[in-house]
Amino acid sequence: MNALVKILKEQFNSFPLIMRLAVYETKSKYQVNYLGILWQFLNPMIQMLAYWFVFGLGIRGGHDMVLGNGDSVPFIVWMLAGLIPWFFISPTILDASNSVFKRINLVSKMNFPISSLPSVVIASNLFSYFVMMAIYIIVLLSNGLFPTLHWLQYIYYLFCMISFMFAFGLFNSTISVLIRDYQFLLQAVTRLLFFLLPIFWDIAEKFGNRPEVLTILKLNPLFYIIEGFRDSFMEGQWFFHDVKYTLYFWFVTLLLLTVGSLLHMKFRDKFVDFL
Repeated sequence: MNALVKILKEQFNSFPLIMRLAVYETKSKYQVNYLGILWQFLNPMIQMLAYWFVFGLGIRGGHDMVLGNGDSVPFIVWMLAGLIPWFFISPTILDASNSVFKRINLVSKMNFPISSLPSVVIASNLFSYFVMMAIYIIVLLSNGLFPTLHWLQYIYYLFCMISFMFAFGLFNSTISVLIRDYQFLLQAVTRLLFFLLPIFWDIAEKFGNRPEVLTILKLNPLFYIIEGFRDSFMEGQWFFHDVKYTLYFWFVTLLLLTVGSLLHMKFRDKFVDFL
């Protein structure tokens, strides 16, 4: 518990520096490109159009998506509710897991807590995420989906996403330093997760007659987050409609955070020795 409290205090105390480093990292990543930081938005926008063309127009033939409450929305509106969070989640998993290994030599010479490196990655990727979410709000409004009280719980699911990504990032960044093969495994698992999440297909509908398969897929905490975004903007369900699933999500998140904190505090003085 002491390790967990210390890790959280380090994030709070280093917050201004985390934000400055996140801004610097975002700018430096694209400074040699002609379009610069615009690529942070152009790349996911191109991918969104490609997925919509393949799955929306190609496979679905342009048909609307029927929601659980019986309403229907254009497929692109339904798809973007899962795809935009994924464009934040996927690179954050990989970048955060490698954050300590890439920068340990630099931060070891500074008065900067190593545990904040995954937070820098999260903050950096949040910039482009919020821009994409602003575009998504415009898409919702243009399709006749106007704000309701349920939109307010988006803040809750955003907090869920950031909390889980930090817990997972802290755990992964420590393991990746100790076992370098872990990074390659994580890349493969992340690619697989894309197809096991309700991003471009309604898993609950497809496996409605196979509840055991659906239960296994829902063990993934990211499933809870993506479904939560859709509940907020389209389905009209509150986050407490499934108390057991909510408690499960926070149990896994806190478990990852606790184990990650213990491992990080145990090995961080020896990180340099593993390089």
